[in-house]
Amino acid sequence: MEVQGKVKLVGETQTFGSNGFRKRELVVTTEEQYPQHILVEFVQDKCDLLNNYQVGQDVKVNINLRGREWVNPQGETKYFNSIQGWRIEGAQSAAPAGMPEVPPAAAFEPAADLKVDDHDDLPF
Repeated sequence: MEVQGKVKLVGETQTFGSNGFRKRELVVTTEEQYPQHILVEFVQDKCDLLNNYQVGQDVKVNINLRGREWVNPQGETKYFNSIQGWRIEGAQSAAPAGMPEVPPAAAFEPAADLKVDDHDDLPF
C-alpha cells in the first residue's frame, strides 16, 4: 500500500526501553477534496530514511498496516492499529523534464468552417 501527499511533519527519532527500540513519525497530508493527515511510523533502521525530507515536500510512502491485541489489567481485550512506513521517495508533482505544458482545452478556438459533407482521405 502507499500514501501520497505533502510532508506536514517530520518527527525526531525516539528511543524506548533498554533494548534501544527506535521510532520516528512522519505526517503526510493527502491532496484530495477532504485532505487527511496520516501519521506514519518508521521503526529501527527505517528511521534514517526520513533524514532527507522536509516539511512541504511531495512524497510517496510505501506502508504496511499493523494491528495488535492487548489485554489490560482488568482482563479487557483492546485492539490497536498502526501504519508503518518502509520506503519513502519524492513524488513528481509537475510534468517530467523536457515535456512542454499543455494548455487547457478552453485555450483553443473551435473550428468554424467545418462541413459535414467534407470527407477526408484517411484510410480508416
